[in-house]
Amino acid sequence: MTDRMRAIEITKPGGPEVLQLCERPVPTPAPGQVVLKLAYAGVNRPDALQRAGMYAPPPTASDLPGLEGAGTVVALGAGVAGLKIGDAVCALLPGGGYAEYVATPAAHCLPVPQGMDLKQAACLPETYYTVWSNVFMRGGLSAGERFLVHGGSSGIGTTAIQLAKALGARVFATAGSADKCQACSDLGAERAINYREEDFVEVLRAEGGADLILDMVGGDYIPRNVKALADDGRLVQIAFLSGPKAELNFAQVMARRLTITGSTLRPQSDLAKARIAEQLRTHVWPLLDAGTVAPVMDSEFALEEAAAAHARMESSGHIGKIVLKIA
Repeated sequence: MTDRMRAIEITKPGGPEVLQLCERPVPTPAPGQVVLKLAYAGVNRPDALQRAGMYAPPPTASDLPGLEGAGTVVALGAGVAGLKIGDAVCALLPGGGYAEYVATPAAHCLPVPQGMDLKQAACLPETYYTVWSNVFMRGGLSAGERFLVHGGSSGIGTTAIQLAKALGARVFATAGSADKCQACSDLGAERAINYREEDFVEVLRAEGGADLILDMVGGDYIPRNVKALADDGRLVQIAFLSGPKAELNFAQVMARRLTITGSTLRPQSDLAKARIAEQLRTHVWPLLDAGTVAPVMDSEFALEEAAAAHARMESSGHIGKIVLKIA
């Protein structure tokens, strides 16, 4: 290891152009942490929100963007067990992933699945932690239930479709073009709804309503989601691309025994994230090892092209995951 590393910093709140290459000290591991030499880092919506000044990192986290990556362990903090120098892992990161080295809790690291390279593995943590914790742990999706995911061609959406299908649910997805709808169908959605041409509420009500909806749109989708739910249905909110405010008649919630919940991942405690990691190791990593589910890859950019990667993501033209090549 060297003392200095290349990284991408947010020079000021703004558009993709505020992402600039810089040099920073290589982090050292705190107790319970490891330092990874990253090969790839995933690019996610929260990175863009942080860049725009709308999603501040926790006080103890790096100010550098980047919430997931894959690479090799190069340093161990006190008390770390189960990992050794040279292990190839992917990890959920508290921040700092747009860099050559990053420190993260050892309990948030997972092995690279069998047959998968580091580029693919870098796309797993943020999306799989988010989908598993919200769709299955919080939302309680079970086999045979009707599941609707909005933004089906996104990294979250492509992951949710595959996992829900693999675990026996009936999967519905919304997307904004014929190509994106086809991608959702190819991944296992029995019905892909082009929201520019069809009303997802009518489609789901014709099927008996959704037992669970995973939504990242918010805004006027919130009351429409409630209408699309079956009695005793659950709505899980994970983002607000169209805003966090809506007018809602809560009499529907009471009369139909609906559940509205949601979460964000980054502010949760290290222990909570470690518990999600253990569930992933038990329930999801065997599916990845077997090739039953896999990340959908959109595009790759060099570390110094982080601004272009953000522009690609914010264009909403991508299908699946965008990565930065670091090593």
